[in-house]
Amino acid sequence: MKINKNLIKTFFIFSIITLFIACKKDDDTIQIDESEEDIVNAQPNILFILADDMGKDATFGFSEGSIKPNTPNLNAIKNSGLSFNNFWVNPTCTPTRGSIITGKYGFRTGLKWAGDQITTSEKILQKFIKEETNNKYVSAIVGKWHLSGNNQSTNPENFGLDYYAGILSGAVQDYYNWRMSEDGSSSNETTYATEELTNKAIGWIGSQEKPWFMWLAYNAPHTPFHIPPTNMHSQGALPEYRAGLDARPYYFAAIEAMDFQIGRLIESIPENKLENTIIIFIGDNGTPNQAAQSPYTNQTVKGTLYQGGINTPMFISGYGVNRTGMDNNLIVSTDLYLTIANLCGVQGTQIYDSKSFIPLLTSNTTIRDFQYSEMDNGTNDSWAIRNLNYKLIVNANGNEEMYDMISDPYEQNNLLLSNLSNDQQSAKNILELELSAIRQ
Repeated sequence: MKINKNLIKTFFIFSIITLFIACKKDDDTIQIDESEEDIVNAQPNILFILADDMGKDATFGFSEGSIKPNTPNLNAIKNSGLSFNNFWVNPTCTPTRGSIITGKYGFRTGLKWAGDQITTSEKILQKFIKEETNNKYVSAIVGKWHLSGNNQSTNPENFGLDYYAGILSGAVQDYYNWRMSEDGSSSNETTYATEELTNKAIGWIGSQEKPWFMWLAYNAPHTPFHIPPTNMHSQGALPEYRAGLDARPYYFAAIEAMDFQIGRLIESIPENKLENTIIIFIGDNGTPNQAAQSPYTNQTVKGTLYQGGINTPMFISGYGVNRTGMDNNLIVSTDLYLTIANLCGVQGTQIYDSKSFIPLLTSNTTIRDFQYSEMDNGTNDSWAIRNLNYKLIVNANGNEEMYDMISDPYEQNNLLLSNLSNDQQSAKNILELELSAIRQ
């Protein structure tokens, strides 16, 4: 399906004043430069789309992976905007979602692995925007929540959302037979999940008069590998999936069905509203091991701190995005908290563990010198940190790994298995100091 509208208006003048990055960190207050102007006079709509388990090896426009799904709508978003080559998330879905919605690293919130539960004391992004903009925006989350374990009595609206409809737990057992939670109650759904979540998003967006922020969290292409309706994918007549079959065509079919529905959603937005909309797309963690492609292996994708687990796609396009192509800045998922808030009119360059990368939408500058990610699945408690040149992985048990990200971007050669050069030892010391400063 192709978008027959002018999807992205890339040449609007966006009144962004370059934000100062080198501000002092304060975990309690926003760092505001008084000389900044309001960056978004037009109050653009925000469409934030999360794909579940979609790595760079399954995404058009990245060198990883030799086979790609057919995704014309995502390709259009990517090609008309800015792509990020070094975007870091967490190895599983809950901590990534938690980091975005709180602006904090998981060790601060307790959201460190799939199934962990957010506390009511956290101020989620949507509530933050509402308070800081004097209720100018209306917000919704449609789709996968997975921030309250498997508690089916949770109502995400109690955290400060205006509307929630979707899947409270981590996955559906059947894409054609699943539980929908909406307005504090639940019902059984038999419409293909990706389609029905899109229906909810279309309905909500279409009823809004105020500027809106839609967080659309598809459960696709997460397992189970159920075959989408045939009109939504190009993978052919697939038999019912069973152990031993190649999972990749099923995984790709789910991505293509999601792309089909993203196209339908964009088509539903009136032209005048679409012109004033910013679209952000990310993968919440790497590809599952059943569908991983080279240069990744099934040991270096989802569930790990290797690049295949935490370096995922991010595209941004639409109103005010005046740059195109690939950006190599070191960005982490927490940074979306303040960046999205900035887009809604909130001023500031840093809050909690979130640094705004608003300047990148119009100019090539540097946002971060270091990236951080983490995991704690009850057995493996580890952290990763990198700068442009080196990456260090540290386990709570004392084990460490270090990689040269220039000559060895896919982590084949652990430098700590041999003697470090003076430069490498110096780099390790710097990474260790930064890691200590982050986790203090």
